[in-house]
Amino acid sequence: MRQQTIRKAVSLEGVGLHSGKRVKVTLSPGPADSGIVFRAGAGGEPIPAAPESVVDSHYATTLGHNGSRIQTVEHLMAAAAGLSIDNLDVVVDGSEIPAMDGSAKPFVALLATAGRTTQGARRRPITITQPLHVGGGNRWLQIVPAAQFRISYTLDNDHPAIGMQALSCVPTEQSFIEDYAPARTYGFLKDLGIMRKHGLALGGSLDNAIVVGKRGTLNGLRYRDEFVRHKVLDLIGDLALLGRPLLGHVIARNAGHALNFELVVAVQRALGLERRPAGATLRLAPVREAVSDSFTPAPAPATI
Repeated sequence: MRQQTIRKAVSLEGVGLHSGKRVKVTLSPGPADSGIVFRAGAGGEPIPAAPESVVDSHYATTLGHNGSRIQTVEHLMAAAAGLSIDNLDVVVDGSEIPAMDGSAKPFVALLATAGRTTQGARRRPITITQPLHVGGGNRWLQIVPAAQFRISYTLDNDHPAIGMQALSCVPTEQSFIEDYAPARTYGFLKDLGIMRKHGLALGGSLDNAIVVGKRGTLNGLRYRDEFVRHKVLDLIGDLALLGRPLLGHVIARNAGHALNFELVVAVQRALGLERRPAGATLRLAPVREAVSDSFTPAPAPATI
């Protein structure tokens, strides 16, 4: 399977969920093996979408380098992963990716408009060979060996509008577009005041988020279990920081961006920073967690 980028540059404009400021994003084709690279302005320094660039993962995933920051990248990252787009140059005229409708659907539509082109470089899936686990209590993530990329997610919240929601899926491009990309971010009305006091959710509205009141949502749902579907969407976007497809089963319970990032770091640490010969496996003591960094053709991963 070969790497892909887009055929032509495309743009969209919208309001940042947290900053509340209007911003324009332009996506352009990226060279093979470059990954997804963000820039704050056309002349900005490159900020690779990689674990080393993550400067905050509290309410959203924020990338930064030398003082430049790009906030809330997860939905755009998920859209690129969902369409198997490996390489992009992303110029942001501001400090945050626009929220649009609170989902990845507008970014999927934008990428579809740009078209896709296959590049000469081969995709190199990361194959999980032993379990990795982060978190604890009722908030955790683990990834275990599997022949394809699978997500099993349980969201357990005592609010009557949410309750317990669970799903297990092997994401394909079609299922991502239809079942996960449209799932919107959500927030609780009771938390809005404190979030805005800390400079967050300044652009949040009923147009770009599911707002949860005391007894139910203040706007309608796109899916009965839209909350857990959005959690899966965020997880796909955060895992895309690895820059390569995963072959493994991710099992999650009540995780968020911070735990997603912990899992990304755990996979990266087990993988090692340097490239390894075909078939080589890195084994870490004493936890004996490992992944395989193979450059020989591997079974094609599920398209996410």
